[in-house]
Amino acid sequence: MTEIAALLDWPDELAYDIGGLPTPCYLIEEERLAANLALLAGLKTASGCRILLGQKGFAMHRVYPLLATVLDGTTASSLHELRLAADYFPGERQIYSPAYRPDDFAEIARLADVVIYNSFGELERGLARGAGSGRCGMRLNPEHSTQGGGLYDPCAPHSRLGITRARWDQTATDALIRALDGFHMHTLCEQNVDALSETVAALEERFGDVLAAARDAGRLGFLNLGGGHHITRPDYDRAELARLLTELGRRYLCPIYIEPGEAVALNTGWLITTVLAIEENGMPLAILDASAECHMPDVLGMPYRPHILGSGRPGTKPHVYRLGSASCLAGDVLGDYAFDWPLAVGDRLVLGDMAHYTMVKNNTFNGLGLPTIVLRRLDGELEIVRTFGYQDYRDRLS
Repeated sequence: MTEIAALLDWPDELAYDIGGLPTPCYLIEEERLAANLALLAGLKTASGCRILLGQKGFAMHRVYPLLATVLDGTTASSLHELRLAADYFPGERQIYSPAYRPDDFAEIARLADVVIYNSFGELERGLARGAGSGRCGMRLNPEHSTQGGGLYDPCAPHSRLGITRARWDQTATDALIRALDGFHMHTLCEQNVDALSETVAALEERFGDVLAAARDAGRLGFLNLGGGHHITRPDYDRAELARLLTELGRRYLCPIYIEPGEAVALNTGWLITTVLAIEENGMPLAILDASAECHMPDVLGMPYRPHILGSGRPGTKPHVYRLGSASCLAGDVLGDYAFDWPLAVGDRLVLGDMAHYTMVKNNTFNGLGLPTIVLRRLDGELEIVRTFGYQDYRDRLS
């Protein structure tokens, strides 16, 4: 996740009372979701594109009715995500996985409108299992990295995600190509439209003849450009994205899809945590009831630095603390933060941009409880959507 503190005018505190909320808790604001949806609706109007919710980034189904007022459906990466969409989100359902479990496939074929495959071998097995009445797609790997490698780079060397042109030429048959209704790629992570433009050029360099042949044969039903587009970020060039999507739709005479999960929920939620203890070991240490390892794993995995309301980097404010959790993992640390005031036991800290890739990734390592989920409705009401307790920890283990 990108640190967007420099791009936003963060308040020092929330403008409404959160004192009655339990901590830790995720607090999602419908007003902020609606603002992001308005930007996405404008993009649809300007370009004619179709936008699907990437559930791998955000899957809070309580707000699916709001999201469905603008978004055209969902994408899934597993049977469980697909079932969630079928239960709660109207519209089109697409699914992609590097490989499908044989015992899942009948239900996947029944629930999905589009099943996207990773290889011709997977496509052949899908057809043999009875791919159902839905459409089939193929994920293409344009072998163009705009991230320079790393955990979130689908175009890194030896990636298992998507078919390369060399493998296409080695394994394609006319019959299997005719079974395809469209194509998918997903190569970006938190990037602006310039990275997409580069990648589209690389895709057309490697697979332009394949796309044109499908179009000319009347078999190109869709082109899905995946996610990683930070469309709702303040500095994103949405006008250029609309131009690019419009141009691709005209060139290939098919619907153009994007599937952002993060852009839908970007800067729409908070994680509220309480200071449990203040210790000293060469510097002040504040121990919180929220955990990087359990409640915001990308802090350690990407890594990235969450913004905390009222805080700054060391050197910008007089009181500096290393913030860590109450888990036994030595590295379960958010980082060093500076404040205008000395922290005290019982203080509440509010971490920004905590809706996407937090709730979907959290875990109960060390038996730490999952954060309560709170929704701030458009009318300002704070609704406790879900609380978690010992049974949630117990029942997932045996």
